Amino acid sequence: MIILALGSSLPSSYGDRFKNIEIAISYLNKYKILVIKKSSYYETPSYPDITNPKFINIIVSVKTDLNPTDLVSVLLFIEDMLQRKRGKKNDPRTCDIDIIDYKQKIINFKYENLDFIVPHEKLTFRNFVLFPLREILPEWKHPKTNDHIDILIDKLPYEDKKSILKINKP
Repeated sequence: MIILALGSSLPSSYGDRFKNIEIAISYLNKYKILVIKKSSYYETPSYPDITNPKFINIIVSVKTDLNPTDLVSVLLFIEDMLQRKRGKKNDPRTCDIDIIDYKQKIINFKYENLDFIVPHEKLTFRNFVLFPLREILPEWKHPKTNDHIDILIDKLPYEDKKSILKINKP
């Protein structure tokens, strides 16, 4: 199983944050990355600057024959198509797609001067990954630590647990 996190905090010329995620999912399918399960939408304040626009995020489980490097090339292409601008770390963006888990493997690689670590190295600190992940895969365990998803959520700070909101698409 391959798990991807998709997020958006800015509109693009295609539409609002929700539309950006919908388009990203349609591109995944177009490039033979079959979406198996999709979480609800979750909204969180921007980090670390909460004055920036809020993010909406989802988690999807996908099936593909692409290896991690080829998968990343498609994900970066989709981000570019949705007008993502790479500025400072944690800047607001139209689209962000991360590989959270690739078939329970531990993988490190470089692609176009970017370093990729799978499972995503910060997933255990991210409420916007853990809550939607538990929604679609309630028995998921971290590939490196073998911690159950419930344990990871329990370890989140109280503020992170209360600052995430499941929302409906308007």
